Amino acid sequence: MSDVTQGQGWRPKFQPAKIIKSVPFAIVIILALVAVLDAPQWAAIVEFAIRAFISTLPFILVAVFLIGFLKATGAETLVSRAFEGREMQAIFLAALIGGLSPFCSCQVIPFIAGLLALGAPLSAVMAFWLSSPLIDPPSFVITASVLGAEFAVSKAAFAVSLGLLGGYAIKLIGNRGVIANPLKENYKRSTCGAGKFKGKPNWTFWQEEERVGVFKKESLTNLLFLSKWLAFAYVMEALLVTYVPASFVAQFVGGEGVLPIGIAALVGAPAYLNSYAAIPLVDGLIGQGMSVGAAMSFMIAGSVSSIPAMTAVFSLVKKQIFAMYLAFGILGAILFGAVYQYLIV
Repeated sequence: MSDVTQGQGWRPKFQPAKIIKSVPFAIVIILALVAVLDAPQWAAIVEFAIRAFISTLPFILVAVFLIGFLKATGAETLVSRAFEGREMQAIFLAALIGGLSPFCSCQVIPFIAGLLALGAPLSAVMAFWLSSPLIDPPSFVITASVLGAEFAVSKAAFAVSLGLLGGYAIKLIGNRGVIANPLKENYKRSTCGAGKFKGKPNWTFWQEEERVGVFKKESLTNLLFLSKWLAFAYVMEALLVTYVPASFVAQFVGGEGVLPIGIAALVGAPAYLNSYAAIPLVDGLIGQGMSVGAAMSFMIAGSVSSIPAMTAVFSLVKKQIFAMYLAFGILGAILFGAVYQYLIV
């Protein structure tokens, strides 16, 4: 008679509950529902998501390589050391660089993940995170040609200002609690090689088997983590583009005064917008009676806090940091929309 207690501590590798909660499973379910409920749109939605993901893949690969390289060489400590005693300057530079960088709110996620994992202060990271999606050189030119040079210049200034607002607010709160440790536990587990190599960095890490192993493990783990969440974000983006018409948005953001500016920020936050897609839409909304202040508020909130961006941010940081990011985006959009409406125009 076999000993039934022999395998008492064993647990099966196949865990249905874990699979059901996984991000890939959610993607499959969403696409399956589209196939059943709206089959003609299925191919277009899948194609949109794939194209968007492929456009971001180079940024993911660069960020993943840098994370693996810094950890394998032992140079990751140089990143956090670079900010020691210079946090105020780092916030300013991060906001300025973010305002000039060509990243949308989803494309910047891999770099943010790497910076946080390597110990960069949240204040500087937040400054870059908030300013980066709002403007870049190509979108500046397009915005100026469609909405006017004044609107484009103001938006660029607001991008940097929003980064400074968020960065210095985090600095004012202080490096404690979740601010000192912002990453979610499931992402921290992907950075278990942190601090493995001490002392002077070894830039030729491929000459040591242990360092090569760290490079492979860190690169693969971060690649899988970032890829699955960004894939989910782009599927959500494809659904919004397909099923939320511009006319539906327009009916909420018309009129004058401060109230439409606030409504525009709240509507723009969950709507799909980036620095390019927003331009013709906002031009049309202004033609339908939207104030320029509400237009500015709508573009800022939509770029920073769209559902795809929020999905990616939520996967990465703790809920308190996510709430701060969302609050900075929406409140900043209202503030700068009102400034543009009543002080600049």
